[in-house]
Amino acid sequence: MTMQDERTMDEETNQNESIEGTAPAASEGLSPAMQIRDRIIGVLKTIYDPEIPVDIYELGLIYGVEVADDGEVHVTMTLTTPMCPVAETLPPEVEDKVRNVLGVTDVSLDLVWDPPWSVDMLSDAARLELNMM
Repeated sequence: MTMQDERTMDEETNQNESIEGTAPAASEGLSPAMQIRDRIIGVLKTIYDPEIPVDIYELGLIYGVEVADDGEVHVTMTLTTPMCPVAETLPPEVEDKVRNVLGVTDVSLDLVWDPPWSVDMLSDAARLELNMM
């Protein structure tokens, strides 16, 4: 691992802690897999659909994040539409950023269309940001 890789992982860890609003001690009671999952969610909240000012996690584009005890991660996600302009770039970006999270050993990503995404999948935070509340 290069110094750049270590710095990137440290920056992401720090970024995740500020995004999640928790210090490392808050994760002490969680299993290692759940700690990794929390870090992954923090990273997912830094990825935005370029057409919508809300991160992909709050948009409801992430259907699942499963983390095995050995650090293998499976992400299930969708896009707002199959014709989404970022259909070619967003899933690889998600996979790459998840792969760089501390503790992740491997990543698989499934892009699914069922169930189709709808505005009902927006979190309350996303609804507020988009003035839908």
